[in-house]
Amino acid sequence: MPTAGGSAEAAENLLPLALSRPHDAIASARSLLAGAPAAVEASIAHQAWGISLRQLGDVTTAVRELRTALRLAEHSGRSERQADVLATLGATLGRAGRSREGLARLDRAVDLSRGALTGRVLLRRADVLLVLGRHREALDDLRAAITRLRRSGDQVWEARSRNYRGFIQLALGATLRADADFAVAEKLYAATGQEFEYAEARQNRGLVAYSRGDLPAALRYLDEAGRRFAAVGVVWPDLAIDRCGVLLAAGLSTEALAEMDQAVAAEGGTATKRGELLFAAATAALAAGDPAAAQERADRARRLFSAQRRGWWSVRSSMVLLEARYQSGERGERLLRRVSAVAGRLDTLGASEASAAHLLAGRLALAEGRARAADRQLELAGRHSKDAPPIARSAAWLGKALRAEARSDVRGMLSACGRGLDALDEHRLAMGATELRALATGHGAELAELALRDALRRDDPRRLLSWGERWRATALGVPPVRPPDDEQLVGELAALRDVVRRLDGSPDPSLEKERRRLEKAVRDRVLRAQGSGLRGAADGMKGGAASRLGGAGALGAKGTAAGGMMATGGLLRFDVDELVGALGETLLVELVEVGGVLHAVVVRDGRITRHEVGPLSAAALEVERSRFRLRRLAHTRAHGRPQGGPSLEVLGARLGDAILGSAQELFGDRPVVMVPPGRLHALPWGLVPALADRAVNVVPSAATWLRARQVRPPSDRRVVLVLGPGLSAGRAEVMQLAKQYPDATVLADGDATAEKVLRELDGAWIAHIAAHGTFRADSPLFSSLRLDDGPLTVYDFERLRRAPYRMVLSSCDSGLAKPVGADELLGLSSSLIPLGAAGILASVVPVNDPATAPLMLAVHENLQAGQSLAAAFAAARLETRGDPVADAAGRSFVALGA
Repeated sequence: MPTAGGSAEAAENLLPLALSRPHDAIASARSLLAGAPAAVEASIAHQAWGISLRQLGDVTTAVRELRTALRLAEHSGRSERQADVLATLGATLGRAGRSREGLARLDRAVDLSRGALTGRVLLRRADVLLVLGRHREALDDLRAAITRLRRSGDQVWEARSRNYRGFIQLALGATLRADADFAVAEKLYAATGQEFEYAEARQNRGLVAYSRGDLPAALRYLDEAGRRFAAVGVVWPDLAIDRCGVLLAAGLSTEALAEMDQAVAAEGGTATKRGELLFAAATAALAAGDPAAAQERADRARRLFSAQRRGWWSVRSSMVLLEARYQSGERGERLLRRVSAVAGRLDTLGASEASAAHLLAGRLALAEGRARAADRQLELAGRHSKDAPPIARSAAWLGKALRAEARSDVRGMLSACGRGLDALDEHRLAMGATELRALATGHGAELAELALRDALRRDDPRRLLSWGERWRATALGVPPVRPPDDEQLVGELAALRDVVRRLDGSPDPSLEKERRRLEKAVRDRVLRAQGSGLRGAADGMKGGAASRLGGAGALGAKGTAAGGMMATGGLLRFDVDELVGALGETLLVELVEVGGVLHAVVVRDGRITRHEVGPLSAAALEVERSRFRLRRLAHTRAHGRPQGGPSLEVLGARLGDAILGSAQELFGDRPVVMVPPGRLHALPWGLVPALADRAVNVVPSAATWLRARQVRPPSDRRVVLVLGPGLSAGRAEVMQLAKQYPDATVLADGDATAEKVLRELDGAWIAHIAAHGTFRADSPLFSSLRLDDGPLTVYDFERLRRAPYRMVLSSCDSGLAKPVGADELLGLSSSLIPLGAAGILASVVPVNDPATAPLMLAVHENLQAGQSLAAAFAAARLETRGDPVADAAGRSFVALGA
């Protein structure tokens, strides 16, 4: 039987253990209580047991244990013991939604306590006040607590107080003060072995990174916190809530919603936390475009918060509910009044959602013709601090832009649009992953749309072209950021190739599960790559990245009237006059969509004209009809026209009218640069009669074309020929090309492995890959080419230091890309653009392999004769006409770049 002294020492060790390793604390408490300790030690054991249960989510049982601890403390006659248990019980009741009862217990504990113990009690009262959204009162308690605890040398409780104070500072927008508190708390937790709370401090450092707009760092902090929570056996719902916020800021709304629904389903009996999880789930559903789900979750959260008397949370939930109603199509004076009232309450509470609420109220007032109300609400929406994160600043600039537009202040509106897009440049360049950069542009779609509408009202095609370029294909402006030798990423990609290769023809459920796990690991690792920011990206373009692009990188400049508008915050300067000078005899057509209507901006001989084409939806329909027809032809084995359906000529004429309209009349016999919006990227341009017999370069933006044409070919004229497995026609194609290029490096018959292919492709003059291609619409960066050791994905291509100068992808769907964000593209061919490829030949539909081989051989003959890639491709199509299937194959490829 343990001695009295031993019981006391064991009991004192229990309370720190409860927050560090709750499962171990429960086991130790049971062991101590089995020895029939004195009332003081028994009180501590039950208190530690209760704290551990609270940490593990079983609040109901925790309260029962703490009431037992309180009875034993009262029996002991020690006021300090009573105060400590009262404080723990009060904090737990507050977390359970019984805030009034909890605060009464805490007030009593403050009266009973002295010295350092008072600091501990004040911390727990601040916790309940924080739950209630009473931030200023909580700060007052924490300031007093930190002073008392620091003087007494109580490192653990000082760390806890600083952690709480940091969280409140963060909620009030004081990120520097918050980070300073979290950093001190982190050191104190590490020094005292508080593993759980150290994990919580890392989580809070992630919140600071998120508030500053550094999403990759935020994800890394939260990942580490998750691993540390798991190590001590704790599922921490706050972590899911914080990850939801970061994922939403990154544009990953579907992932955020899935994570929150899973967290809501897993949450047990913690009423306060269940409301917070529902609130986050409602926010995610709203961002994911599911207003019905958002309303249901927000209403449940609001009811819970109201019952718990948590006004700050209740008002925020009401705002999500109102936004969901707006997204569902509701308008009118009644909704305007409610949104305006909620916006005012959010202002009073200092909630970060206030600006968005005023913005919504301003939109509703404009729709109702309430000019004065709209002006006031948009003025409030436009307020922001200089330290606000980039997304918040861009939203504020949107409020300013809408207000200026309503006042007919065109100059002010355009200035606000430019400043808002500048802020988003800062946001997207903090991220190293191409996917996140592309998704981030969605935040700026409305800012760009406002400026485009103004250019259309003025009937100013120069401005329309300039603003169309300002927010188009910006994610392709700089190369993705990767650590130079990320061995873990390389290893995961190799393992993924092996699994996919073994899955081929063998649907093994365990292998399929491993494939999904590895894909998630690869994507998660890449998403956490740190961006370089505006200055760093500019330096990269001047140095390494610019060298890849032949010195084409240049920093942006302020907009000028002469140039329309230049990319004020961007990395690549776009100047209309520079474009005109570079085009010469070439004609450029940029397709710009405004309000669902397609406009063709034509640049010819220095003159810029606009041609209204028609609904974008009609153009998209003709594109799909044409692609369907070409897919059928690709599967036709016998020569001759397949029966049924319109001819390619008829389809091509319809397609040309739907996407180009009267602009076709200006083409003459000139080479053409086509700049389509993302939704029309997969267009088989060779079908359009006006484009059929000429060199056509297709690019995601005019700035991309300008950059691509300045890329210098490598001095080493290396040619690389790659043959993937399972292509009988491809073998003949590659072997014939090997005769045309006797010094070429040929990788085939087991040598076409990912590492060998990447090593040879890096900096090559011409690369030709004949391989089966797979486009992944669900996850476009896992689109791939099939090599001997498995798929070569976009993530692999992004490891290249410099893409081949010219690249021919003789494979199905290699030119496809998924439109994301505002007007961005993610796919195999698009990944090569920021890496310095001057020209890429790729297909936008499946192709017939035997019919493709003659076309490819002709393309290379023309390249050897000194023609550009687009010209070589156009001449090759003319040379292989006469066979309907071969003709269809020729129309299925596009020349990308310059």
